[in-house]
Amino acid sequence: MSIGLRPYLISLALLLAALILSIAAGPVFIPPGTIVRILANSLPGVTLAADWPQNYLAIVYQIRLPHAFLILLTGAALGGSGAAYQGVFRNPLADPYLIGVASGAGLGAVAAMAVRWPLGLLSLYAIPMAAFLGALITVVLVYSLARVGGALPTTTLILAGVAVSAFATSLTSFLMLRSSHELRRAIGWLLGGSILSGWEPVLVILPYIVIGLGLLLSSGHALNVLQFGEEQAVQLGLPAERAKVLILLAASLTTAAAVAFSGVIGFIGLIVPHLARLIWGHDYRSLIPLSILGGGAALLLADLIARTALAPQIIPVGIVTALVGAPFFLWVLRRAKNQVYW
Repeated sequence: MSIGLRPYLISLALLLAALILSIAAGPVFIPPGTIVRILANSLPGVTLAADWPQNYLAIVYQIRLPHAFLILLTGAALGGSGAAYQGVFRNPLADPYLIGVASGAGLGAVAAMAVRWPLGLLSLYAIPMAAFLGALITVVLVYSLARVGGALPTTTLILAGVAVSAFATSLTSFLMLRSSHELRRAIGWLLGGSILSGWEPVLVILPYIVIGLGLLLSSGHALNVLQFGEEQAVQLGLPAERAKVLILLAASLTTAAAVAFSGVIGFIGLIVPHLARLIWGHDYRSLIPLSILGGGAALLLADLIARTALAPQIIPVGIVTALVGAPFFLWVLRRAKNQVYW
């Protein structure tokens, strides 16, 4: 049953408000109204009187806007992927890191930090590319270990993910102990401390997230059918195994790209889909896009807190999402413990 346009309009308004606030906050505060006019002035056919200081343009377009877009894309990726994982596993506790994406990315990033790269473009992108590669290798390994014949049992997939995650985490800890000079940097990255700035990371991450989220947006009907169980889904005409693998691969690709450039950020992919389900219902045709919009808004607000709470010191955004997310999730569980989700 359609939920209408109201949830999308509310979610989009929250996302735009969070984006404007994120751009406004910083050592030089820029009024939100001025930001709206600066952005509107860049639209075709719009000409407004430029009565703002000239340095505002450089601050907005070269520093804060690309950072905000990177955070927005990361939150959208985690929110959409979290909803997809919860649908495939039929479990509201599932999150984008369930099968080892974060552990593999962490291992790749810390391994790259242990190497002294020559200055240049390779040095700039060595860590996110190594994190992305580590995440993909981990996912492929988990899928290979979990596959039984032509099937991919959910329980086996989770167990394989737990085992591979534990192994990757142990290797990461070993590398951090061996490379003590990079320990602070590694911990910051593992807590969601983004290490890149400018438009280049946004342009690199964009194709992966657009493709991944596009596939997830088209999988709403399949996820709805999968809620009846795989055997029932097959009887209803859905190729359950193929749909499940495609959805998991799209969600894992999206998560890997987000984690590679923004670090490991928890709870967004767990809480946002859960909250969207409580408010707007269980239909994945609307739950996926609403989780994407909500994930982007939630992470922008968390990043805003991380940059302003102890300014000028910047807190890794993963600490903020954990501090806010854990109690909130416990409250949601307590409030809804007698409700049936599936």
